[in-house]
Amino acid sequence: MTLPAISYKRHRFPPQIIAHAVWLYFRFPLSLRLVEEMLFERGILVSYETVRRWARKFGPDYACRLKRKRPSHNDIWPLDEVAVTIAGQKHWLWRAVDQDGYVLDEIVQSRRNTKAAKRLLTRLLRKQGVAPKRILTDKLPSYGAARRQIMPKVDHRSHKGLNNRAENSHVPLRKREQMMQGFRSAGGLQRFTSIFSAVRNLFVPSRTCRSALATHIHRLQAITEWKAAAGVLA
Repeated sequence: MTLPAISYKRHRFPPQIIAHAVWLYFRFPLSLRLVEEMLFERGILVSYETVRRWARKFGPDYACRLKRKRPSHNDIWPLDEVAVTIAGQKHWLWRAVDQDGYVLDEIVQSRRNTKAAKRLLTRLLRKQGVAPKRILTDKLPSYGAARRQIMPKVDHRSHKGLNNRAENSHVPLRKREQMMQGFRSAGGLQRFTSIFSAVRNLFVPSRTCRSALATHIHRLQAITEWKAAAGVLA
């Protein structure tokens, strides 16, 4: 399905500047004010609130236009959940990655139980379209109960050290959380992390990029794809 082109009508700044500002914000551990300062250094006078509005308006559109990794029946899904405190209340960010650390899906929930785990697995199956070869989790019993109901034929291995890829995938978001001084709402966290992970999936080199040249080529391809998604290719 081909998505319609992104409209930049009634925006004073050119699409290239808007896309660049949104890229800076989601790609690097920068606050809105730092993005404002970096744009100012280039002679672009724009407020951090404008950058916030651009990120909220255009970020989801960019993210949904980025190509996703093709799923496979041989995939392995490490799953994990991490606590995030929002306005004094604990929430849980449930995340699934594949064997290469590619973020498949994540969902913010207020509970850490079987119902929450079932919701994650249901979303994953709907989004991926195929069940994995295996899922890896920690010792939380909710995963096993949910797996038996949602994907009973899938192999499940539960051990503290097996889902390190899922646990490591929380680190970039933790850095952003510190830079942003926390999140204001569960919905805001869900919106941010869905875009943040889509951009990270695109720009972080895979394990096959073992040389500097391969990494450079990957980055050039990622930048081209980002510009294509934003509709700002020259």
